[in-house]
Amino acid sequence: MNRDATPRRYLMCAPTHFRVTYSINPWMDPSKPVDLPLAQTQWEDLRDRYRSLGHTVELLTPRPDLPDMVFAANGATVIDGRVLGALFAYRERFEEAGAHRDWFRENGFAEVQEPEHVNEGEGDFAVTASYLLAGRGFRSSPLSHMEAQEFFGVPVIGLDLVDPRYYHLDTALCVLDTAADEIMYYPDAFSAASRAVLRRLFPDALLAREADAAAFGLNSVSDGRHVLLPQGAAGLLDPLRDRGFEPIPMDLGELLKGGGSVKCCTQELRA
Repeated sequence: MNRDATPRRYLMCAPTHFRVTYSINPWMDPSKPVDLPLAQTQWEDLRDRYRSLGHTVELLTPRPDLPDMVFAANGATVIDGRVLGALFAYRERFEEAGAHRDWFRENGFAEVQEPEHVNEGEGDFAVTASYLLAGRGFRSSPLSHMEAQEFFGVPVIGLDLVDPRYYHLDTALCVLDTAADEIMYYPDAFSAASRAVLRRLFPDALLAREADAAAFGLNSVSDGRHVLLPQGAAGLLDPLRDRGFEPIPMDLGELLKGGGSVKCCTQELRA
């Protein structure tokens, strides 16, 4: 199958102040120090790879009091130029939402909505041509799903996450081809009912194995052809190639100490 890459526009935030001094997910261990220069290098490699593939990368200014700002995907969801901001579940990240809203307003986005219900942006919202897939169970409120549906005017499909290691939807599911409604996901991260919904809506989805999910292999970004994914998810490489994609392994091991990888660092700005 011939795959065509679609130029994308992404928002990222450098890990200038990244550190792990608290734990709000199972991956965060304050006893394991972060190698900040290495984290910066790994993040720059990701940013530069996007640009080499023809994508545009916009930059959000990091703040010293917000060490998790590098995980820019969580700050908002953008569809057709309309921005639904985030409302974080934990106080440690609460102020990130305002920094994101300010950036959007300062950069020409006319519709920027502050949410009433907890959602953590593209951490729990995944966009396909037909649906807005929405995770719940650990962070985002189920009430945010209706709020997103009313704001964007697209059908929202709620999916229950049941494994605390996969606390956001983007740790358990990746959209491979937006136009074709093609995804990959880790079934055991979801409830039995949600697995049934995914099988019905996406019968040809690529199913990840436990080892690749545990390596954060679903926390990946695809432009419709190239799939940038954590290098530890080696078991996904051949299945992706078999479907016509070009997997590009990336080393973001230092950022994984904060519970994030490729997708967590990447918010898509959909015009």
